[in-house]
Amino acid sequence: KSGTSVSIMQDKEYKHKKKIISFMHMSLDGFVAGLNGEMDWIKVDEEIFDYVGKRISEGDTALYGRVTYQMMENYWPTAGDKPTATKHDIEHSKWYSKVHKVVLSKTMKDAGLTNTKIISDNLSDRINEIKQQAGEDILLFGSPTATHSLIQLNLIDGYWLFVNPIILGRGIPLFVDIKDKIKLKLLTTRQFTCGVTELNYTVDRQ
Repeated sequence: KSGTSVSIMQDKEYKHKKKIISFMHMSLDGFVAGLNGEMDWIKVDEEIFDYVGKRISEGDTALYGRVTYQMMENYWPTAGDKPTATKHDIEHSKWYSKVHKVVLSKTMKDAGLTNTKIISDNLSDRINEIKQQAGEDILLFGSPTATHSLIQLNLIDGYWLFVNPIILGRGIPLFVDIKDKIKLKLLTTRQFTCGVTELNYTVDRQ
């Protein structure tokens, strides 16, 4: 009996632990960018922006690799102020300014960065510390190199994938050097008018 109550408690703890969800646009053959990082084949429109925006707005922590973070920093802080800013630009710019940002980088320092924490070593321990804190799930935006590191450390808990109707043939793959099978449970799917299909998985750790 006591064994059962312990397993229930552990189950509850796991449910309350923040999860890291990888949010990625990809080709049908599993690439997230071209060989030189090209992403001009990715389809996004208002329908996708609205759908993604709803889920992102519930998040309080965003995780990036250095390259993706620097791209975001160059654009989002002022994107909502531009005269040509769309509704999506304004909303996402507001969200970006208030969300906690975690960046995986061996070269950056977090001195002078607002609301931003840099993780450069002890990746597993530092990420698990963040997962233990109260709050919503952590969305890992793009960042293929950081994603590869986290997958290999078994730290990713879900995949929120937007599969584009294209076969690239070569490029930067989402999954590399996978040593053990990763079992997934499909939570939801959605088809968008532009031909993109969303697949929302959680990692099945049973």
